[in-house]
This record gives sequence, structure tokens and C-alpha cells, in this order.
Amino acid sequence: MAVSLGRCVSASPLTCECVFLVTDKFSARIIRTAVFGLTADNHVRDELRFEANALVVNNVDVQSVEPVDQRTLESLQKSVQLAIEITTQSLEAKAKHEAKREEEEAMGRLERQKLQNEAQAESQRKQLLQLRAESAAVETQGQAKAEAAALAEASRISGQASVERARLSADAMKIETAARMEVLQAEHEEEIQHQRKVYELEIERQKALSNIEAKKFADTVAAIGADTIASIARAGPEMQAKLLQGLGLTGFLVTDGTNPINLFQTAQGMIGGGAGGVGVGAGAGSAAGDVESVI
Repeated sequence: MAVSLGRCVSASPLTCECVFLVTDKFSARIIRTAVFGLTADNHVRDELRFEANALVVNNVDVQSVEPVDQRTLESLQKSVQLAIEITTQSLEAKAKHEAKREEEEAMGRLERQKLQNEAQAESQRKQLLQLRAESAAVETQGQAKAEAAALAEASRISGQASVERARLSADAMKIETAARMEVLQAEHEEEIQHQRKVYELEIERQKALSNIEAKKFADTVAAIGADTIASIARAGPEMQAKLLQGLGLTGFLVTDGTNPINLFQTAQGMIGGGAGGVGVGAGAGSAAGDVESVI
């Protein structure tokens, strides 16, 4: 809805402009009042009702308000343009001022941040130097501890090695001694076995010689006969010596086995009587008696 206001009758354009501005500010109320009318208590009605066709208008949309006078329109346009320029310049100045202020604030914040960063950097540098000093002290202390621990460990390992070497030497000596003992025991056993075999062979040889001598003597006795032996017993010493020499005997002893004889005294008597000594038992008078033993 376009509304044209009345012509401004004032001689001054500025006055017309002011009137137009006031009118433009309250144009919506003026138009609504003109369309809907006022109530008894001087309020704008909410609707306009036509009784003829029952048309009801409940709102008015104001699209534009223009002055009717050309001079007022031009003055208004110039004023609006000037106002726009003034507003623009004001906004530009304000923006520049704001930008300058913000720039100054930013520079201030930047300088303050720079100072803070430098202070923090100095503090961090101080902490770094302190940490380096502590690290160097810890490193020196750790190196000393490590060297001491290494020396202690080396001493412990050396001691353990010495103990282990001594133990191994003792074990080796023990093994060597045991081996020597086994060798000696084996040699001793072999020597004992050898001697035992030698003694057994000697016993066998002596047994064989004894058996041979016994057999030879038995054969000789059997060849001589019991009567000859009895005659030898009754013969004199000279005859006995000749007979014994012929038989290859140095002495003899004849017994019948019924009377015991003392071999120690008999041996001493034979040694004392010299070669051809004869001991005769109690039963030697019987030539027919059994011959038990002849030496």
C-alpha cells in the first residue's frame, strides 16, 4: 500500500524535512488511524468492517512513504544521502578508531605476552640449568655408584671364581686321588691275584712233588719189602748207613702206628745223631709189624 502525504506548506526545506521525518516515524499509526478509525477512548480500532459485503480489513501494510513535494523529496534525498555519508564516515572513523584501539590493545597484549614469554623462557632456562646441574650431579653420583658396584661385583665374581677354582681343584685332586686309589687297588688286586696264582701254582707244584716223592718212596718201599726194612731196623749203625746210602736216604723212622712218638724230640735226636740216625718205636722188635711211616 503506497501512501502519499500532503504537500509541505513551510517555506523552509529543513522544516519540511523535519515534518516529513516526524510524519515518517508515525506514518504507520497515522495510516492505521485513517483506515480503521478511533474508538471512544481514542484507541485505533482492530478492524474495519464493510456492512455491504461483509468485508473485514484487520491489518494495513505500509510499503513506502514518499513526500509529494519535489523540493522536499530532493532535500530529503540529499539529507538521507548526507546522513548516510555522515553515518558512513562516522562508522569508518569509529571502525578506524576501534581498529586502532584493537591494534594498540593487540600490540600491548603482544608486548605483554612477549615479556611473559621472555620471563617464562628465562624461568625455563633457569630450571634447565638447575636440571642440568642436578643431572650432572646425579650422573657423577651414579657413575661413582656404578663404579663401586662394578668393583664390588668384580671382587665378588673374583672371589666366587677363586672359590670355584679351589673347589674344582679339590674335586680334581679328589678325582685324581680316587683314580690313583682305584689304580693302586686294581694293581694290588692284580698283585694279590698274581701272588695267589703263584702260590696256588707253587702249592700244586709242591703237591705234585710230594705226590711224586711219596709215590717214589712207596715204590721204593714196595721194591725193598717189609722184611728188608725190618732187617735195616735191626742192623747196626754201619750197616744202616750203607743201606740208607744205597737207598738214597739220610735217615728213617719206623713205627707201627699204635704207639705215639714225639716228633720234636725225634727230630732233635736225628739231628744230634748225625747222618744215619734212626729212631725206632716201641713196637720195632716185631719185624712182621706194619710199617706206618719212614722218614
